[in-house]
Amino acid sequence: MENSDNFDIGAVEITAMKTEHLEQVFEIERGSFSSPWSYKELLREITENNMAVYIVALYEGNVVGYAGLWHIITEGHITNVAVKEEYRGRGVGRLIMRRLIEAARERAMTGVTLEVRVSNQNAQRMYTSLGFKPEGFRKAYYDDTKEDAVIMWKYM
Repeated sequence: MENSDNFDIGAVEITAMKTEHLEQVFEIERGSFSSPWSYKELLREITENNMAVYIVALYEGNVVGYAGLWHIITEGHITNVAVKEEYRGRGVGRLIMRRLIEAARERAMTGVTLEVRVSNQNAQRMYTSLGFKPEGFRKAYYDDTKEDAVIMWKYM
């Protein structure tokens, strides 16, 4: 069983998401978002979407975070990034994001973009520290609260 008290970020493995990870990914999705993707949507992303790159962060054999990226022509669109609650603020999200950026470079993408809630200052600080810059807003983007999203870009 995972132990978040003695957590060692160096022991986290980043790997491609597989169907055997989906149950844990779905639990993290449901615990992270007020409008989570369904299990079927996540399954479709990794089994049918040829434009998708999905990764998981494994710690002691358990999924502690995941993220997805769509490769659209020359750009990447980050679809979701989530870390299991007890592992937040410990570097897992940063590790995942660095691997997604690396995947974008490997595929010769010109840049990557994402949307983040205006109120999610922690995520915005992390994205900024990784070279993302705010470039616009999407008004009332989130269905649950009608909160605006900040559109952030990182160019390669």
